[in-house]
Amino acid sequence: MEAEQGGGGGRFGWRRAVGVTAGCLTAPLGLLYLLVAGGALGAFLLWPWTRAYALGVLGSGARRLVGVERRRRERFFGDRFPEAHEGEGDAPRYLAVRSATGLVCAVVLALLGFGLVLAVLLAGGVARGTIGAAELLTQLVLGGVLLFLGLQGLFALTALDARLAREFFGPSERELLRRRIEELSLSRAAVVGAVDAERRRIERDLHDGVQQRLVALAMLIGRARRSGGRDPERAAGLLGQAHREAQEVLAELREVAWRVYPSALDSLGLEEALGGVAQRCALPLRITYEVTGPLPRPVETAAYFVVSEAVTNAAKHSAASAVSVRVAGAPGGPLTVRVEDDGRGGADPAGGGLTGLRGRVAALDGVLRIDSPLGGPTTIVAELPCV
Repeated sequence: MEAEQGGGGGRFGWRRAVGVTAGCLTAPLGLLYLLVAGGALGAFLLWPWTRAYALGVLGSGARRLVGVERRRRERFFGDRFPEAHEGEGDAPRYLAVRSATGLVCAVVLALLGFGLVLAVLLAGGVARGTIGAAELLTQLVLGGVLLFLGLQGLFALTALDARLAREFFGPSERELLRRRIEELSLSRAAVVGAVDAERRRIERDLHDGVQQRLVALAMLIGRARRSGGRDPERAAGLLGQAHREAQEVLAELREVAWRVYPSALDSLGLEEALGGVAQRCALPLRITYEVTGPLPRPVETAAYFVVSEAVTNAAKHSAASAVSVRVAGAPGGPLTVRVEDDGRGGADPAGGGLTGLRGRVAALDGVLRIDSPLGGPTTIVAELPCV
């Protein structure tokens, strides 16, 4: 996780000032350690057979001083860093760069302090009348330029200190950008795969279900027509059978349409659409809906399909006797969807259905967690950001 900058302005400005001053005081300690320890271990660092051990000793002490720098950033600047980061293995390098920037920052602060003393003396001279107008104007212009350069240098060094901390204690901006690109590439590929898998499933449902029933319906109607003149009673029975078959075809076609996209989402919203899932579920399904405020349409769609797919899997594969769904969210926060069944567990996170759900959730920068130990229960939790 990237360092979060906090306490940077307004009533917390004094904390940053204390943090910058503390950094100037700790910089000589780091430089002194590198000079003393590096000088004592110099011969061992040059010898190939002892270099690794000497670097370990040097790095051990450097990490202690780096820990002080980390606590300084967290205490006075409000930064939050990961518990561990691969960059922490190069503590001496960070300590060297940090010490150099800290010493330069101390020099800039000293010059600003010296300028303040000169300003006091200048004010005293003006009060006594020993400084003329031309000299006063010259001193003010020169002092203003030096003050501007000093403050700019101080701000630049403070920003450099923050950037060094981010690169050492947490992922750098380049690393975060690279990870983000990888995540987007993976989520895009997952979404494409999920769409293709959904299309194949719809084709199977239409071919193996609806199409076969329509063929049977056509055969029943044809037999009824042929029997109409010779055996009206048999024709009436065949027409009744055809009517029942037509009703079943309509129900199955409606089920396929709901799996493609539920029209209730557009007209009634997520809560009513989830009610439709409960009506069609073969298991007892309890839904708790605790959402305050409207939801973005993509979030509603993703939440619906998470619930629908998870409930369908529970009914088909888990031998569960009941399923519970909880949907919760507040304005400005993520939407949490939790589906739990009391089945036998053992759900495969790499299965086609769950992989498609993970891709759908990842496309919205969400997270899907699956916990399904053998023996159950199976719990699926999706967190969908609503921004």
